[in-house]
Amino acid sequence: MKSFWAPHAWVGGRWAESVLLRAGEDGCWAEIATGVAAPEHAERLAGAVLPGLVDAHSHAFQRAFAGLTERREAQSDDFWSWRDRMYGVALRITSEQLRAVAAMLYSELLRGGYTQVCEFHYLQHAPDGRPYDDPLCLSWALADAAADAGIGLTMLPVLYQRAGFAQSALRQDQRRFATDADLVRAMQRDLVASGRSLLNSGVAIHSLRAAEPAAIGRLLDGLGDMPVHVHVAEQTAEVEDCLKATGMRPIEWLARHTPLDARWQLVHATHALPGEIDAVARSGAGIVICPSTEANLGDGFTDVPGWLAAGVPLAVGSDSHVIRAWPEELRWLEYGQRLLQRRRNVCAAPEEGEPATAARLFERALKAGGSAAGFAQWGLVKGARADLLVLDAAEPGLMGIPVERQLDALIFSGAAMPFRDVLVAGRWALRAQQPAGSDPSAAFVAAMHSLWDAG
Repeated sequence: MKSFWAPHAWVGGRWAESVLLRAGEDGCWAEIATGVAAPEHAERLAGAVLPGLVDAHSHAFQRAFAGLTERREAQSDDFWSWRDRMYGVALRITSEQLRAVAAMLYSELLRGGYTQVCEFHYLQHAPDGRPYDDPLCLSWALADAAADAGIGLTMLPVLYQRAGFAQSALRQDQRRFATDADLVRAMQRDLVASGRSLLNSGVAIHSLRAAEPAAIGRLLDGLGDMPVHVHVAEQTAEVEDCLKATGMRPIEWLARHTPLDARWQLVHATHALPGEIDAVARSGAGIVICPSTEANLGDGFTDVPGWLAAGVPLAVGSDSHVIRAWPEELRWLEYGQRLLQRRRNVCAAPEEGEPATAARLFERALKAGGSAAGFAQWGLVKGARADLLVLDAAEPGLMGIPVERQLDALIFSGAAMPFRDVLVAGRWALRAQQPAGSDPSAAFVAAMHSLWDAG
């Protein structure tokens, strides 16, 4: 076993002192003990310890697009015009470039405090739309990139059939996305059968507008106990189109026509009515909020207090990767509500014994993220994968802060590089803020020059 000792660690939803953490040969925690003097054989960690979070929603190829859509040349700019420009990248990127971009991204996510990422993967075919000889060609590029970085990966091949409710097929600029239920199920089985370390899989449905009800039913038939992710109610236009096509709002349709349960993750769920929140709560399904992307795209604010009050599991994701660190996602989860309601600490719940906004949001994201990635246990708990984050005591945003307020300061005082070391499955993926493996920067820069010099 590998043994680690931390002066403080986040255990059971609070800071504990003198914590011994022992990882077994299977890469999972065999023991977490508090109030223990440092054994001679244990590695003494350089700072306070947090569990790693799951990035519950990622489109890795969009990292090649981050920062390059922040000009408006036309009368208006919204999600739909952004999407059309994003397709330009999706149509050009090669498997080699995807691996280079994803390896850089996954290294950044480790620096941002994520130790697992859920890849909502709909980029499947060659640039001309023809299938690769190996349907998993681009999936392997992402899996290789994750292995390069040392991060855990939940692959979610995506059901994607049509351009909209009134369309029978995809648009020409969506040609790399085409799948049916049988292909998605086969891809999922082959990913699991590969036996790759730190790789697991579920399935995803791009959206109700992009998948026929019969295909959704076929995808779910006999699926078993694995994550099911779906984009839903991100845009008002999507809600209006769904109402026109089905007579129901998207979340309402899911609640009535699919077997929503704890496997399901509703991504964005931006435009949700109270009755829809209640329906999701009754089902046991979770939601995945991506505050930085939703802000960047002008999606709007979801009812975070409503979701929290209903007890719905709430994970976070970095989605288009304009931000690649969970402290900022949690900060904007709260700040969006402050701006809307002109109040502070909106997501705290002192009446429930949870007066700390940061702790309440972190604990929800910790537990919900593990489920979204397909894990029965997650965090600093026996049986969970042996992941942890070591806070950097030299980070100015954390210096001089009492340990009981470290999480508050981490999220709300703008700590720039808070994580010194990152452990994944009992192995160091980041030491002194440097990757344990090869530096992905050169390959990333070359891929970016190739993509953008070409158009």
